Amino acid sequence: MILINGKQTTAIEATDRGLHYGDGLFETIEIINEQPVFLTQHLARLEAGCFVLKITFPSKKLLIGDVSQLCKNITHGVIKIMLTRGSGGRGYRQPDPINVTRYIALHPYPNYPEGYQKEGISARFCTTRLGLNPLLAGLKHNNRLEQVLARTEWQDEFQEGLMQNINGDVIEGTMTNLFVVKNQQVFTSKIVECGVKGIMREVLLEQTELSIKETILSKEDVLQADELFVTNSVIGIWPIRQLEAKTYPIGKLTQQLMIYLSDLKTQDLKLC
Repeated sequence: MILINGKQTTAIEATDRGLHYGDGLFETIEIINEQPVFLTQHLARLEAGCFVLKITFPSKKLLIGDVSQLCKNITHGVIKIMLTRGSGGRGYRQPDPINVTRYIALHPYPNYPEGYQKEGISARFCTTRLGLNPLLAGLKHNNRLEQVLARTEWQDEFQEGLMQNINGDVIEGTMTNLFVVKNQQVFTSKIVECGVKGIMREVLLEQTELSIKETILSKEDVLQADELFVTNSVIGIWPIRQLEAKTYPIGKLTQQLMIYLSDLKTQDLKLC
């Protein structure tokens, strides 16, 4: 089911700037028992992204109404919210006035094997590099061609690919944020010049009792880690069992954070 500007339809304007320029932002939200997980954080990031891109942010009440409509009778699913600058003529100059397109879609929850969480995943380093753009760093904007190209590099033998920027720093996965455990300390990449500040990343940074340090990670730092795991709003935490030719245990800190994140999700749903 898809709602566009509050109406059930699959038709979008051919002149929409999201189609022509990727001029917009999106959020991907897990639904459990009719409730969106960490909706407050998702809407806050969406609003912050609209401020940076100078896109008019719809009222939260309007977005919550759309989401609630699609969540009815859904035990487990995924909702995607996308906002674009709306329709406009040819050229980069924004339309005046801006009439934001509000796109909300319901999807089935991905059929990932349970083993990805319990036993870990296999990952690789991608050849495709992330360019540097401090203005857009952190945003979940619609321009994801680097990730699309990186994902073409493998088929089914890996579950995720780790991406470096053009300077060789390891930033994130194609669809996840990366965490490294070394000597009982948890690290994650600084998101300053590129990359996405994922909601699970922010939740762990802000709400966990463990001290997680944001830093610059080299490929060597990652390969020499004691534990590795990746996060996003749909999968939660996936431990990395194997990266290239090296294997990693699902260590105590990773397991501890998996339990902690599960508890935070339960608490969030109780507040809905």
